Amino acid sequence: MEVPCVSVPRAEGEATRRELAEADLIADDREITVEEDWLYIPVVDPDAVPDGFDLVVRDAPERETQTTPADLLGVDPSYERLGDIVLLDEDDPERADRIARAIVASDLPVGTVLNKASKVKGETRIRDWELLAGEGTETVHREYGFEYALDLAAVYFSPRLATERHRVTEQVAENEHVFDMFAGVGPFAIPAAARGAQAVGADVNGRAIEYLRENAERNGVGDRVTAFHGDVREVAPEYEGWADRILMNLPHSAEGFLETAVSLAGDECVLHYYDIQHDEDPFGPGERAIRAAASAQGYDVEVLTRHVVRSYAPHELNVCLDVRLSRAA
Repeated sequence: MEVPCVSVPRAEGEATRRELAEADLIADDREITVEEDWLYIPVVDPDAVPDGFDLVVRDAPERETQTTPADLLGVDPSYERLGDIVLLDEDDPERADRIARAIVASDLPVGTVLNKASKVKGETRIRDWELLAGEGTETVHREYGFEYALDLAAVYFSPRLATERHRVTEQVAENEHVFDMFAGVGPFAIPAAARGAQAVGADVNGRAIEYLRENAERNGVGDRVTAFHGDVREVAPEYEGWADRILMNLPHSAEGFLETAVSLAGDECVLHYYDIQHDEDPFGPGERAIRAAASAQGYDVEVLTRHVVRSYAPHELNVCLDVRLSRAA
């Protein structure tokens, strides 16, 4: 099967392999191959491979030696990976324990297995976890070439939104002013800063802001990221009319912050508004709320994209409205 591979001289192979492994970019289910003086390392995401590496598409045999949890269980269990932590969502304690033991016994590079013990709750959107294997809830997650240290017991983070975060941050241009109103540990602000933007992030979760600052330094953008602990409505007056791009990733609650968002907008600004609505009309409520808030402050609204992020629950969709706000003449 042909897959994207990094092509590197054999003499540089081990150093390159380590760098790609640290970024969690190596396709573990494919073999690294050698041909003459060249090493070919299969990668999971060619777009996230750092500049300077040569990418080719070539055959990479499937690894036959890796033992998966499915091999040990006889069925393919559902789980998510976040750094070296595996996340389960199992109601049956015996089944959860059985899956955890299989994961630990497999060849997955895993240090901890957690099972969801509550829904996301409270203003900081964290949840309770049951520790099934390993120690602790802190890890370093790698996503599209960036690293995020975080503690799942203290902050909210969803690996399922990686593709959506990448979709949005790829739109950021150099020298933009980007304001993330609910920044968490930085998965929007940090890639935006890496593209040359000045990014500001606010969050009511103090631990998330500590990680945001740490992660900005970890990813080499500490000089382009400003982090505030507190309600964004308290910070906004300092940045009135400043933003070229605003992120509102707080589904269920973002509408209550639209007046603040519009106050942050410059004469022209792109707003990424996240919402969860019934699938009969997933975009209408958000669009009407945005238009009302924008017109009240003298802005016209152009909807650029109506985008379904994922299914959230039966008949409910997590959606994003990308809109351009333009100050009316």
